[in-house]
Amino acid sequence: MVALLSTWPWEGLGSFKYILYGPFLAKILHARHQEDTCSQALWCLHILILCTLRCFMYHSWTTYSNMLFLTRNRRIIKEGVDFKQIDKEWDWDNFILLQAALATLIFYKFPFLADLPLWNTRGFVAVVLLHIAISEPLYYLTHKYFHGKYLFTNYHSLHHSSPVPQPFTAGHLTLLEHLVLAVVIGVPIVGACFLGLGSISMIYGYVLIFDLLRSLGHCNTEILPHQIFEKFPFLRYLLYSPTYHSLHHTEMGTNFCLFMPIYDLLGNTLNSKSWDMHKKFSLDAGKNSRVPDFVFLAHVVDMTSAMHAQFVFRSYGSMPYTTRVILLPWLPVCFVVMLLMWAKSKTFLVSFYKLRGMLHQTWSVPRFGFQYFLPFAADGINKHIEEAILRANRLGVKVISLAALNKNEALNGGGTLFVNKHPDLEVRVVHGNTLTAAVTLNEIPDDVTEVFLSGSTSKLGRAIALYLCRKRVRVLMLTLSTERFQKIQKEAPTEYQKYLVQVSKYQAAQNCKTWIVGKWITPREQRFAPPGTHFHQFVVPPILRFRRDCTYGDLAAMKLPEDVEGLGCCEYTMDRGVVHACHAGGLVHSLEGWTHHEVGAIDVDRIDVVWEAALKHGLKPVSGVRKLIQH
Repeated sequence: MVALLSTWPWEGLGSFKYILYGPFLAKILHARHQEDTCSQALWCLHILILCTLRCFMYHSWTTYSNMLFLTRNRRIIKEGVDFKQIDKEWDWDNFILLQAALATLIFYKFPFLADLPLWNTRGFVAVVLLHIAISEPLYYLTHKYFHGKYLFTNYHSLHHSSPVPQPFTAGHLTLLEHLVLAVVIGVPIVGACFLGLGSISMIYGYVLIFDLLRSLGHCNTEILPHQIFEKFPFLRYLLYSPTYHSLHHTEMGTNFCLFMPIYDLLGNTLNSKSWDMHKKFSLDAGKNSRVPDFVFLAHVVDMTSAMHAQFVFRSYGSMPYTTRVILLPWLPVCFVVMLLMWAKSKTFLVSFYKLRGMLHQTWSVPRFGFQYFLPFAADGINKHIEEAILRANRLGVKVISLAALNKNEALNGGGTLFVNKHPDLEVRVVHGNTLTAAVTLNEIPDDVTEVFLSGSTSKLGRAIALYLCRKRVRVLMLTLSTERFQKIQKEAPTEYQKYLVQVSKYQAAQNCKTWIVGKWITPREQRFAPPGTHFHQFVVPPILRFRRDCTYGDLAAMKLPEDVEGLGCCEYTMDRGVVHACHAGGLVHSLEGWTHHEVGAIDVDRIDVVWEAALKHGLKPVSGVRKLIQH
């Protein structure tokens, strides 16, 4: 049975709950024609503005705490925020809607609030004194009660179900708890107003500072230097730190205060490790950070996908990438950031997860996809990639895997440029294309006898063609270069060379229902495929799904093992827990402990070896089609 006031009345509305802000907007618009409701409309306007600022406050803190390139060495709890926690905290902002409704009720109950001045200095003093005298002890006592058996089990356990504190965790409470919190935050404001000391600026200031301190305590990043508390010892009892509140989440019988540890001191619930741990995290910032075992070196795809990063919009990043209209107004900001990255930025840490005790990180080269096709930008991009490889080598990283355009053949020979330039590298450089080829081949049903292959003389196209011809599959290789075709054909054993056939036009595939696309094809070119064709593809970006009478495969990908920990963001368009095959290829290289570089041309004989290793370690193919590769 659900406990009373443990759920929200608009829980079933989902995202449509924001319609409940509609009456505020309607009141504002209606007031343009009704002068007698002007004060009410102004109040509604202030509420909407304040709600917007509050949401921005929590989002800003969440963005900061997830900027791992800034916070990785200051993180208190080192684990990652996984999808389970993100989903639990999805409706973190319910309390803002609740408090907006309560504030409106108070306004209609006490109309004199419509006459509040813009500023009253004494009001700020009053609200601080009322907070210290009433709100702090009230919160402390109720918080302790919520840790009692019944209240904790039915209410407060929801808040503590988030293993890694985040600013959004501050709002992850039940309705009953937020009603209590509304009283805590409301008493100083209403009290100051009843004393005749209230003002508009006082309400804005108190509410936003309240939110700032709540976010600070849950940000999981120690940003307060210990020297402040050592120079002014009594200050440690007036202001808590992120470390102080994180101790409450790990040792729940201590540190119950709202913002002021003095109430824990008076209540004998102050954790004795609070100051030592704060000093330790403050001193250790930038030191002794754990070295990743494996690094996936990614890059930004385009403007809109840049906003898919976990530190920009956490909830958006936890879902497969799609272009969302609501984010389009942010494109000018993204454009400016792109220019700044182009001018100043270095390769940076984006995300991480753990697998069987190993730390795996994703770094990003600060370049967008279109920049890889600018001839004058090639040297700069290679410099960034080289610096990332050398940095990984200095740190002691075992494997670094190059994503998509970072291993472009024309750019750096699939990574051979760096391996040849630095022959003493201890970090293994991997392009991951062997597993990409394996995944693509694995999706082709056993009964296929003929395929059409575009991009046939590329690194992946060559490997796929040579593998298929050994399986006695006829490969129609689309290429205008007879020289490149013959070079690949000669690599095949003599008895299988006849299965490789050069074609120069798409019309040659009019009767072939299995197309493997390694070079982007237009909707016009897709017209030559017969109805029922399936388009397998390893081309970036993926081709347009133009034909309704055909089916389209996704980019080669694999699902990570079930025991992955701390994964909370999706890799571009991939589903949760799914990564591109080149990412998975580097991961397998690391798990197997292979000591060779995987750069340049693909070793066809290793396709089965890498595939078997991936399956052995629990990676799973995304497609459920019966496979060609034997395992």
